[in-house]
Amino acid sequence: MVGNSAMNHQLSVGSQMPTLTRTIDITNMIAYAGATWDWHRLHYDNEFLASKKIKSPIVDGQALGAILAEAVQDWLGPDSFITRLHFRFTTMVFAGETVTCHGAITHVEGNEVTLELSMTAGEDNHPVLSPAGAQVRI
Repeated sequence: MVGNSAMNHQLSVGSQMPTLTRTIDITNMIAYAGATWDWHRLHYDNEFLASKKIKSPIVDGQALGAILAEAVQDWLGPDSFITRLHFRFTTMVFAGETVTCHGAITHVEGNEVTLELSMTAGEDNHPVLSPAGAQVRI
């Protein structure tokens, strides 16, 4: 077990990360594009998207990674450090959709924990990532 005094709880295999839910609208996407200098037309240009038969702007994948990192850091606290975050997309997330992050501890060794992570999106809560996980030093 890893004790996390800042969060005042014990972490062990099976401990569940609180869910984190975010609705990502076009304003969020433009702010992210400005911060990262990623102005690919897939993220904002409706005419370009229509020409490609894409229904709506696509959320930048790294923004989704940032939301996963936020969920982990919010749970494990300011003394935690994500040493590895990995994920593979199974589908796109579109502007206006709500994503929900889930996670659980699958391994504990010393002050290191391994998490299995997942993300769902949309009204039907379809899976967005497979696989996904993180290693975190507490």
